[in-house]
Parts: sequence; C-alpha cells; structure tokens
Amino acid sequence: MARSPPPKEVMKLEDVIDQIGNRFATVVVASRRARQINSYFHQLGVGYGEFVPPQVHSLSRKPLTIAMEEIAEGKVAVETVEE
Repeated sequence: MARSPPPKEVMKLEDVIDQIGNRFATVVVASRRARQINSYFHQLGVGYGEFVPPQVHSLSRKPLTIAMEEIAEGKVAVETVEE
C-alpha cells in the first residue's frame, strides 16, 4: 500500500494575527491586500502594472488566502498611525 506524502504545513490563523497584533486590524489588512491581489489578476491582460503581484507562491487561487499567507510570512508591512 502506497503512503501519501505528508500534508503541506497548514497556515494557522493565530500566526496571521500575531504578525498584525489585533484581530480586527488583521481583517482590514487582509481584505485590503486581497483586493489588491484580485485587481492585479484582473489587470494582467491589459498591459500596465499598477498593482503589486502576490509575494508568496501559493497553491490557492483565492486572493484572501494568498493575502493571509503573505501576512503570516511577514511579506506585508503595516504602518500604524497615531492620532
């Protein structure tokens, strides 16, 4: 009986939250980055490079999952503004 390969390391939500520091801020950052990734995929055939491509190699095609993987790996920088 053939053994299946071990599963790819599963990204945990806690890893993403630890990078940002706050659940609500994580949701905002991930949704904004997912919109940027989605816009990048839609403008590929047009010929101009207005959006930053995904910064990680992902097996997922969903922009939100790609954005969360980028955050977990530290590829997304977040600046906080104090008022």
